[in-house]
Amino acid sequence: MFGNRRKALLVSAALTGGVLLMTACQNSDGATGDGAGAGTGATQGSSSAAPADGATSGTPTTPATPGEPASSAPGKGKTSGAGSGTDSGNGEGKKVGQTCGANDIAWATKHESQAGGYILVSAKAKPGITCYLPAALPVIAFGSDGTEAGPAEQAVGEQIKLSGNTTAYAGVNPRTTKENGGKELDSIIVAVGNDDPNPVSLPVGTITVDKPIVTNWHTAPKDAVPFS
Repeated sequence: MFGNRRKALLVSAALTGGVLLMTACQNSDGATGDGAGAGTGATQGSSSAAPADGATSGTPTTPATPGEPASSAPGKGKTSGAGSGTDSGNGEGKKVGQTCGANDIAWATKHESQAGGYILVSAKAKPGITCYLPAALPVIAFGSDGTEAGPAEQAVGEQIKLSGNTTAYAGVNPRTTKENGGKELDSIIVAVGNDDPNPVSLPVGTITVDKPIVTNWHTAPKDAVPFS
């Protein structure tokens, strides 16, 4: 009877030990699986994380200067915005033509006999100069009082471009009256318009000046005869 009881205890102990062993194995398997899963997850997380120094595998980022955002645009420099050359305002970049001044011109005078006698004034641009005589009456003055010649024509002429051998002509009649009198002079003062800062004095010999007149500028001397 005692033997049967001992046998029963041994069987019970064996069964209990088996149960405990099975439970331990199950716990060990579960721990291994969960731990492996957690380890794998940690490894995957490490492989996808960005490097600690902020580098990426794409286009390098240009470091930002103080007060400016970083830029990823490759190889673009800066321009000053300053253009080159001179623009006339029409987008073609050509220089604007200048109005002639008296000091831009090589002057000459010549006495002519037509129309009772007059002085032919010729104007040619100095070497290397290109300028324009405006469509306006030349300014011709006489004597210390600055007596100016009036118009010999009813309308002003056209603008003339002086360059190279191009010559413009104007005719001056120093005296249009028939009475005796007038001022005896030996030079005339010529300017290209009233605003010309550099008028020139041209010798003409002795002339009598009384109510003088002057033509417009012309490209042919025959057109510059000052008929009164």
